[in-house]
Amino acid sequence: MEENFFERVYTIARQIPYGKVTSYGAIAKALGTARSARMVGWAMNASHNMEDVPAHRVVNRKGILSGKHHFQGTNLMQQLLESEGIEVVDNQIVDFEKVFWEPEVGDLK
Repeated sequence: MEENFFERVYTIARQIPYGKVTSYGAIAKALGTARSARMVGWAMNASHNMEDVPAHRVVNRKGILSGKHHFQGTNLMQQLLESEGIEVVDNQIVDFEKVFWEPEVGDLK
């Protein structure tokens, strides 16, 4: 079951548009498991060898780069976001609401 859940998380993560971010909770909500934001985090942590999963675009509900310590190099997550035009100050996304992407339940295709 966990494999299947992780794959569903990755399906949504792959749809996050370039220059946008979403949250662990938003992905969990789209999967119908709003209380499983932590499990989404585990899935994102397990995706680091999967180049087609943009884990750097998934942050916490306040726009904080809470998963950054799972990336190689101290600032890799921030650098990846900044390369897409997303401004980050003190490990938090500036204008988070403007770059936030809300996955829909139907995005699981």
